Amino acid sequence: MYQSLKQAVYKANLEVKEAGLVLFTWGNVSARDASLQVIAIKPSGVPYESMKADDIVIVDYDGTVIEGTLRPSVDLPTHLEIYKRHPEINAIVHTHSTYATAWAQKGRAIRVYGTTHADYFADEIPCAGYLRPSQMDEYEKNTGILISETIKRGKANELPAAIVKGHGAFTWGNSLADAVYHAIVLEQVAKLAFLTETLPGWSPQLPEHIKKTHYLRKHGPKASYGQKK
Repeated sequence: MYQSLKQAVYKANLEVKEAGLVLFTWGNVSARDASLQVIAIKPSGVPYESMKADDIVIVDYDGTVIEGTLRPSVDLPTHLEIYKRHPEINAIVHTHSTYATAWAQKGRAIRVYGTTHADYFADEIPCAGYLRPSQMDEYEKNTGILISETIKRGKANELPAAIVKGHGAFTWGNSLADAVYHAIVLEQVAKLAFLTETLPGWSPQLPEHIKKTHYLRKHGPKASYGQKK
């Protein structure tokens, strides 16, 4: 029943690895199937090189394992909270990619310095803060709540990324392809922002009117980029 979903999530995890966004076991991809009311996610601590499609774990919306012999990713509660609060999200990617994670460790949002950023993200990439000591008993769950609270209601796919202070990067989308794509773009945008700030002199942010135009020409109701579908 879940084979096609497991295969798709397996493939998406490998794409993240092949894109150079993860080392060892540092990351995970999940997807939600609303028709089956299940979530598929990478197993915890399993190297990408040895992982098989059958290793992907199927859970219900409460995180109870429905199919699979391995433990689901330790970050499952984070994914569950994001899905619970944002129904337009159907896939999530978590990585510790180099440049995005450097911004997370700095605790700074990634500003919109150029049109590359504006083409894919409607605003700066927000950086969620540290959890409080009292929240550590449910660390992964509270991380998901923290991320969810940085996402504007109904606007998750306008700004499909966030970083978490001291932690790493999360991206999402309406589909697995979108979530993986956003993870790759986020890393490139983070790299460009880093290089922009390391060059001598002032780093001007992209003017609002240019930012808005670049985003809307790809994603707005009158989008002109690409071919007609």
